[in-house]
Amino acid sequence: MNVGKKVRLNRLFSHPSGRMFAVAVDHFINYRLDTLPAGLRNISRTLELIAAGQPDAVTMHRGLAVSAWQPYAGKIPFILQSSLLRPDDCFHEQIADPEDAVRLGADAFAVATFVRGPSEGHYLKTLADCVKAAARFEMPVITHIYPRKFGADVSISFEPEDVAWAVRCALECGVDVIKVPYCNDLPAYAQIVSECPLPIVAAGGPKADSFEAALTMLQDVVNSGAKGATVGRNVWGLPQITEAVIAVKAVIHGAKNPRDAMKLAGIAP
Repeated sequence: MNVGKKVRLNRLFSHPSGRMFAVAVDHFINYRLDTLPAGLRNISRTLELIAAGQPDAVTMHRGLAVSAWQPYAGKIPFILQSSLLRPDDCFHEQIADPEDAVRLGADAFAVATFVRGPSEGHYLKTLADCVKAAARFEMPVITHIYPRKFGADVSISFEPEDVAWAVRCALECGVDVIKVPYCNDLPAYAQIVSECPLPIVAAGGPKADSFEAALTMLQDVVNSGAKGATVGRNVWGLPQITEAVIAVKAVIHGAKNPRDAMKLAGIAP
């Protein structure tokens, strides 16, 4: 690994725990939403509240990086999301490339990928092409890779075998960090993590029934040996965004249990 890539990865995984906690605000176009969630409406205010909690990184598309990230530039690492896509394949486009990540000062380049189903090869070819392009700049590539299941609707699969398949596909494409859903089975996820030579971080998942439930899932992620998590709706979807960041950090970096993490952050259970 060239020193340039190592420098960037070290910024993302700089905490003594060896794990990374990133907040994702790259949700707008990639989700079928009836209305823009309250937590994403005033994005400048949301970023201010997120930054106040000092996460290890924030993931966003290029438009937010250019228009809203300047107050935090160089203070908190950011990951440039490059993909616009939906699980049902109604669209799949790349709107940024690794050169954009260098130009904007990003610490990593993210590519969203879906596997399982007839379009799997197309997604993996896009991912591999991005890895090749990023190598020129020693820019780390993080894939946000999700296995799908097909029925009346296309949805994300949380089955351990599907999650393991997604991890192996990402590994074969040459990425540096793999973000993949937690499979809701601690021994199975621990096995997936132990068998992968790359860092695995968990996707924060859909909106949990409660913040305590979200923290419990993240506690399992830490106990599995994974290298952290990227969380979106279970942070900016709460009224107390800064406090949510602090509580998640307490679980991921401080190995606190959910109740103690919420107490530390000043959030009522």
